Amino acid sequence: MVKILSINAGSSSLKWKLFDMPSERQLAEGATDILRNSTVKIKYGTDQVYESTTPIHNYREAVANTLADLQSLGLVHHLNEITGIGHRVVAGGELFSAPIVIDNRVLAQIRALRDYAPLHNPVEADCIEIFRTMMPWALEVAVFDTAFHQTMKPVNYLYSIPYEYYQKFGVRKYGAHGTSVRYVSAHAAKMLGKPLESMRMIVMHLGAGSSITAIQNGKSIDTSMGFTPVSGVTMGTRSGDVDVSLIAYLMKKLAITDVDQMIDILNTQSGLRGISGISHDVRDLEEAAPQHPRAKLALDIFVNRIVKYVGAYAALMDGVDTLVFTAGIGEHSSAVRARVMQSLDYLGARIDLQRNEQTCHQAGDITAPGARVKTLVIPTNEELMIVRDVMSLSHAAQQAE
Repeated sequence: MVKILSINAGSSSLKWKLFDMPSERQLAEGATDILRNSTVKIKYGTDQVYESTTPIHNYREAVANTLADLQSLGLVHHLNEITGIGHRVVAGGELFSAPIVIDNRVLAQIRALRDYAPLHNPVEADCIEIFRTMMPWALEVAVFDTAFHQTMKPVNYLYSIPYEYYQKFGVRKYGAHGTSVRYVSAHAAKMLGKPLESMRMIVMHLGAGSSITAIQNGKSIDTSMGFTPVSGVTMGTRSGDVDVSLIAYLMKKLAITDVDQMIDILNTQSGLRGISGISHDVRDLEEAAPQHPRAKLALDIFVNRIVKYVGAYAALMDGVDTLVFTAGIGEHSSAVRARVMQSLDYLGARIDLQRNEQTCHQAGDITAPGARVKTLVIPTNEELMIVRDVMSLSHAAQQAE
């Protein structure tokens, strides 16, 4: 029995989960906001919660505080009980198509990919280095959001711009949410008792960030997010697809001279928040929609864009066998699921409305009797996927010795 940490370092936060392996039992999870008056919240045991407000100014302090909390709460008696650490890394570019054990070369490559995810890769690289310093005995593994989508073919990942931009600068679609989609698609195949390689599946990862992925023969063949996660369907605060000429037009109208400021608007002030003027949260919009036309419009657009991508990917695969809803909205909003499915009857995809209402916070089959296409709800678990990857690479390393 060993303990494995899954680490998700964000632009201003450190999130983690601790698992007992190989039982895959989650022992605890925590999050630290890295601010002047930082909040630390840890859930463990039987609904036990530890909270504190501690000045934490940087990731080194956040990691040190987390390791101290693990010991003080009795989650580990000694830190060397933790034999592996899996790190979520956003951008792997074309260098990484699978999880990999981190050494100095890999760490340098993650840093070199910073332009592909400037808010994430540098922070993730820093955290990896900190953990390597503080826990040098632990096997450290990088698991890339983009890796699962490296099976896409050029016809789907290239943009119709001068080809040398791809050759010189790596400009192409990389996608995101790959670890989530990898977990969910495998779980869907297990639920249905079918080999993943025999299925045509569309995974709708609907959350604050949303993406649609087409999976055929067990591989990602196309996904809605592009060079960065701002493209694709409408999201909580991200615009999704827009005409690129619109950026130049708006910069002139808004007297913006810094393109980064415009990109920030597309990332943080757009999507559901920008359309509704109320909130990026679907729950708030569903409550407000009966009296607030823009809240209703935001939800309408959100559903509309999902339906368009699902239709496009069904055509790309010459049909679809399985639809999967996952992530915060996909798992919890029966109303969004019902609205999306209203438009997919032509595919032979229909849901049982009672099952749909009853399925929340758990995996479930919401397919209507007689429907040709299976429709599932599956809670994602990227952290479990990450620790499985750590265990797999740990076993491979042991066998190679």
